[in-house]
Amino acid sequence: MSNWRIRDFHSSDLDGILHLWESLKADGVEPVYALSEVLASCEKDHAVVAVQGDQVVGAAVGRAAHDQGWIVFLATLTEFRGRGIGTSLLSAVENRMAPHGLNKLSALMPETETRVEAFLGRGFVVKKNLRYFERTIPVQRQELEPLSLLGGRILARDLWENVAGMRREKELLERRLVLPLAEADLADEYGVVPPRAVVLFGPPGTGKTTFAKAIASRLEWPFVEVFPSRLAADPKGLAGALRETFLEIAELEHAVVFIDEVEEIASQRAGDPPSPLQGVTNELLKIIPAFREQPGRLLVCATNFIRALDTAFLRHGRFDYVIPIGLPDVHAREAMWQRFIPATVVDSVDIAQLVERTEGFSPADIEFAARSASQRALEKAVYDDGGSGSASNGRKGPVTQDYLDAIGDTRTTVSAEVHQDFLEDIDVLGRV
Repeated sequence: MSNWRIRDFHSSDLDGILHLWESLKADGVEPVYALSEVLASCEKDHAVVAVQGDQVVGAAVGRAAHDQGWIVFLATLTEFRGRGIGTSLLSAVENRMAPHGLNKLSALMPETETRVEAFLGRGFVVKKNLRYFERTIPVQRQELEPLSLLGGRILARDLWENVAGMRREKELLERRLVLPLAEADLADEYGVVPPRAVVLFGPPGTGKTTFAKAIASRLEWPFVEVFPSRLAADPKGLAGALRETFLEIAELEHAVVFIDEVEEIASQRAGDPPSPLQGVTNELLKIIPAFREQPGRLLVCATNFIRALDTAFLRHGRFDYVIPIGLPDVHAREAMWQRFIPATVVDSVDIAQLVERTEGFSPADIEFAARSASQRALEKAVYDDGGSGSASNGRKGPVTQDYLDAIGDTRTTVSAEVHQDFLEDIDVLGRV
């Protein structure tokens, strides 16, 4: 039988790598790294193959990062095992990575893999009592630059959990939006079409922007906010700039696109001839159907004045849901106060009284009152108590009366009339 030899990987060897991968799977071994990762490392990192004639009979793929190296893939065809090919492949790929000045070379093996002689033969040591943790990062490196040009960003992963209270709204958004988007394959099995566009409406300060960001955080998708006021300064005009922006967004793999105060560019059309603003509305109405054809994206529009939106804008086929975001209920207000009151004094504050006194307050109102109380308490401690840093009752931090005083001086964002209009809009325009 002719001899095998080791050489560097060539692009023409991809079929051989795939055959080795399939041979492992046929033997009941599930490789640790995905096939796409192995193929990418073959092209970009360090890879060697063992060949007999023109046939690839083994391969080793390595990746180096700073002083740490990893064996991404090692495989030999069944009929060629036991000939020292694996050990030679490991030696060769290690030599290719040597210029990186590696201090450590590691390999992860599936529990079902029993053929580890090649690693032991190269001096690798089995580490006991270790666990392997893995998390998929949904935003690829090549997307970061176009995302930055759009003014988009990756939000912190805990925004969803940090939305205090608002349990009804969170549950609704979780079920209607997050679930079918995060579990697209499962949704498809049940015949559920993931949402592509939604409208959040409600009085000012109720957290619509916060929820849009939290949805992006929950999905781990990039968040791109479109500012019509900024686009208006573009030489192409607002309509042209809006069209160009959505064409650039189409280049991203995933995105939550947010337009706040959308009534500015989608208000009721009237008059003859059409005004420039009506031309922008027409452009947006054409953009949304094209946007809906692209998977992995969600358009979230927010408005304080849903009655001002053009009727064609809200119709079925453009927006999947029209979701109300209202004032916080008792449980939500309690959660907000628990969050805003410093942990050092929260147990001594009468939160039930604060909850009762802030009925009709928006989340923004409650946050303002809480910060105002803290500021007042600080000033009292520094200026009224001779600079001791402690309030007159001996405690550091705000007390119940500080919060009650701040609540009494807070002008609520949402009037009774506005709230009543909102309740009527839920019945007439809401779609959940």
